[in-house]
Amino acid sequence: MRSDGRGNSDLRPVHFEMGVNGWAEGSCLMTLGNTRVHVTASADDRVPPFLRGKGQGWVHAEYAMLPRATRERTVREVVRGRVQGRTAEIQRLIARSLRAVTDLGLLGEKSYTVDVDVIQADGGTRTAGVTAGFLALAQAVSVAQPGVRPFADWLAAVSVGLLNGAVLLDLAFDEDSAIDVDFNCAMTAGHRVVEIQGTAEHALFSVDELAAMVAAATGGIDTLVAAMRAAWPAGEELLAP
Repeated sequence: MRSDGRGNSDLRPVHFEMGVNGWAEGSCLMTLGNTRVHVTASADDRVPPFLRGKGQGWVHAEYAMLPRATRERTVREVVRGRVQGRTAEIQRLIARSLRAVTDLGLLGEKSYTVDVDVIQADGGTRTAGVTAGFLALAQAVSVAQPGVRPFADWLAAVSVGLLNGAVLLDLAFDEDSAIDVDFNCAMTAGHRVVEIQGTAEHALFSVDELAAMVAAATGGIDTLVAAMRAAWPAGEELLAP
């Protein structure tokens, strides 16, 4: 039994609230246990210089933790004067994942910036950024480009870990800090893999254990997508026909 009473294959309680920001074209507040992530998606009629004149759009992501998102206050990166390596890595993960399920050609020369701000962190902030980021981006496209449906499938992401041979789904911070193998998976509703990050933190892992972690992640993705579908406005199409 885990510290919060969950079974090994259980997600923490998850909730999505759409349209929480009155100014952004798209926004989503995701709660996953004690982790809370606020995401906005903003539309822009410009694209990066390397895409000008090519007739396709772009999706960019930025990620930040509020100073008291963690147990002890962290200094804002703007005060430090540079983006930390972890932040840059997570931003790239979120943006890559979102672009992977988006037909950029259908956007025309329009770009979207997805801003992921962690209000409270208790593990799983990068995977929450991918998941809530997809909902915020989808809402932004529906507002800025009505009738355009560039998404190949629903997208979600979840963390998995291996501890003393046991596969644990959706790691809270106390588990993440002690885990033997740290594993993150971004996947579509149709179980197409977008990205996998897996690292032996304190112990090596076998191919069979890798397969078990992917299977656990797949179950978590199914649960997340079901909650995302419930939060999406009824009757509004999201996917490309």
